Amino acid sequence: MHPTQFTEYDKIYMARAIELAKQGRFTTTPNPNVGCVLVKDNIIVGEGFHQVAGQGHAEVNALMMAGTQAKGATAYVTLEPCSHFGRTPPCAEGLKAAGVAKVIAAMVDPNPQVAGKGLAILADAGIEVASGLLEPQARLFNRGFLKRMEQGMPFVTCKMAASLDGKTALKNGQSKWITGTAARQDVQLQRAQSCAILTGADTVLIDDAKLNVRVDELPEPLPTQLPVRQPVRIIIDSQNRLTPDFALFSIASEIIIITTELDKSVSWPHYVTHLVVPEKDNKVDLKAALQQLAQQQQFNHIWLEAGATLAGKMAEYNLIDEYIVYLAPKLLGNDGKSLLNFAELTSMQEAIDLTINECVPIGDDIRITAIPRLVALP
Repeated sequence: MHPTQFTEYDKIYMARAIELAKQGRFTTTPNPNVGCVLVKDNIIVGEGFHQVAGQGHAEVNALMMAGTQAKGATAYVTLEPCSHFGRTPPCAEGLKAAGVAKVIAAMVDPNPQVAGKGLAILADAGIEVASGLLEPQARLFNRGFLKRMEQGMPFVTCKMAASLDGKTALKNGQSKWITGTAARQDVQLQRAQSCAILTGADTVLIDDAKLNVRVDELPEPLPTQLPVRQPVRIIIDSQNRLTPDFALFSIASEIIIITTELDKSVSWPHYVTHLVVPEKDNKVDLKAALQQLAQQQQFNHIWLEAGATLAGKMAEYNLIDEYIVYLAPKLLGNDGKSLLNFAELTSMQEAIDLTINECVPIGDDIRITAIPRLVALP
């Protein structure tokens, strides 16, 4: 079926599947967010979304709801049904066994273990298949998974907060609080959707930051009854300056310290692991670190919340896919600390050019979302 042949009803049901898929964005990592709607005689007979890796996929949950009504139904799925045995059986086989008549996927799964095989299983069984319906919308909320599968890298969002004149702190280092309560709550919501939070050792040494999701500060209840999943906390520590005495290590959830050489003299808690990566300019090779985090740790989306030096280097090396900047209606003056530090530019052609995708008020502040023009949305 060619995309132009999709009906308005098809679009409505796929839009519903996309809304369902979004409900899993706090819990599914490292799996993608997937929703499924089963329709028979223009009535939704089953629907579901993937909640947690290792548990039922969206199609399984929708089939359970539909029961015998699934026979002869059309399945609208935001991602091609899987075709391989992982922690759960292949969904393509489940749909085939249930006797669905048609399967429409928003997009083909780029995972090499699937990549068209799921739709082929269904087509070989005589089930009508199609893909491409609302694909841009379906890709948007799986940006991290898609980038990891297609490029072997995580999707990196850099969060920054500044005064209206672009300063992050006073000259003496004071920064609490530039933004208001609503903006800080919004950051907790953004953190909760990420696989990991990345920062540098300086942030831990200077701020004694914990870098966890503060559940009591979330601005709204999450769309799931599951407990809030704490992102893995990742610290770049090229010089092995950290010790287990900081507040970061008082929370017993997974921490990864990235360095170029392991210091074996320090005894770390069991939830702390070290990732040794190659060196670049006497520091951690940031690109190599991200590649390992994607390919070995299976991180889809990394939330970069760091000081001006690390954020600046990530920007300079074109390793940031998205910037989220909270601007507060304050002026801190010429001596305040800047958002980013990177190599001096000598012409405007060298500037990092951004496209602003969103500009919305968050309390008294403004949240700006922008992407580098060289970075195409998945």
